[in-house]
Amino acid sequence: MESRHSATKRLIRALNVVLLFGLVTACGPDVATPIGNAHANEGLRIAAPAARIVEPKTRQVAVFAGGCFWGIEAVFERVKGVTRVESGYSGDTKATAYYGLVSAGQTKHAESVRIHYDPTRVSYNDLLHIFFSVAHDPTQLNRQGPDRGLQYRTAIFPANVAQRNAASAYIAQLDKAAYWKRPIVTKLEPFSFFPAETYHQDFMAKNPRHPYIVQWDKPKIANLNRLFASHVRYHPR
Repeated sequence: MESRHSATKRLIRALNVVLLFGLVTACGPDVATPIGNAHANEGLRIAAPAARIVEPKTRQVAVFAGGCFWGIEAVFERVKGVTRVESGYSGDTKATAYYGLVSAGQTKHAESVRIHYDPTRVSYNDLLHIFFSVAHDPTQLNRQGPDRGLQYRTAIFPANVAQRNAASAYIAQLDKAAYWKRPIVTKLEPFSFFPAETYHQDFMAKNPRHPYIVQWDKPKIANLNRLFASHVRYHPR
């Protein structure tokens, strides 16, 4: 007799296959609706973090969540000094880090990205600057553009005390500057990250004409090129 645990894992695998081959836009079921046509408030020219951060010279990681991971991943893949970006899940356990569960809102996970970077070429402050300016809208609570739910929240998962202090200071700086009409709702959460399924990795590079990518994520790249030209390399790795 099949155990309950085995049955659950089999169901999760089946859900992932259906979502992949059924061409469900996990990021953005409302893409063709009036909600989907109302773009998030991103692509703003904002000040860089004022507080200095001291980082090790060895490779570091940063974990951000700001809506669908496809676009966030694509943004940071194009940043000089970033050596690798992974899409994944943060905020809950490894046992629940499956797309079928996360996309259905059955976990506490957020869709997130883990950014591997060389702090001698790009700092954590630089990554924060890009994250808040072009990667997402930090004023949208439990949603981002057409995507609704806790899994699409804006959050930062600091890997150490220096990152936590830098993120906290920058949020306070941006709140005081009042670049947005609404308050920033980005939260700092305990560090965690579990890689997403293979078919989510490098999604924009593999699916440049996907309707969601064209409508929601290519504008992020255009804003990155416009506002952070000195940080952009020609070809993402």
